[in-house]
Amino acid sequence: MSWTIDNSHTSAEFSVRHLMVTTVKGRFTKVSGTGEFDEADPSNSWVQATLESESINTGDEKRDGHLRTADFFEVEKYPLITFKSSRVEKVSNEEYKIIGDLTIRDVTKEVTLAAEYAGQVKSPFGDIRAGFSAHTSISRKDFGLSWNVALETGGVMVSDKVQITLEVELVQQVAEAVA
Repeated sequence: MSWTIDNSHTSAEFSVRHLMVTTVKGRFTKVSGTGEFDEADPSNSWVQATLESESINTGDEKRDGHLRTADFFEVEKYPLITFKSSRVEKVSNEEYKIIGDLTIRDVTKEVTLAAEYAGQVKSPFGDIRAGFSAHTSISRKDFGLSWNVALETGGVMVSDKVQITLEVELVQQVAEAVA
């Protein structure tokens, strides 16, 4: 079955340590993508997703402006963050591993998303929806996001480790009837 990501019911969030003592969270508000999900044989499943890097939102305009510069995402030069799965592995009835290539700033690294399948439902509008939660962590330096400031007391302003959390609602695509 073919699916598309419902941006209005999907969140792509991240969190990092700030000053080594607190966690700061943000999200990308423009998410799109497509995929195939075969519950009977997950090896036939795949997903491609795109985040618009300029849509970053941490709740602080000044910080968001800095994150859009060459110190971080350089959104004018690298407007998209992409993920393209290479395989899907079933762990249990609700748990999957989604392995694929994450590209940030034209740097591509393989990542593994630990995903939880929430099931499918017919919406009040007559379409079929499916839900997944997924998470992983990455090193931001691996993707060229290396800006930082050393702290007087030791450590750095922004952690290298980034936690990524996804809540994805998919809409099943109906095949057009051929006349």
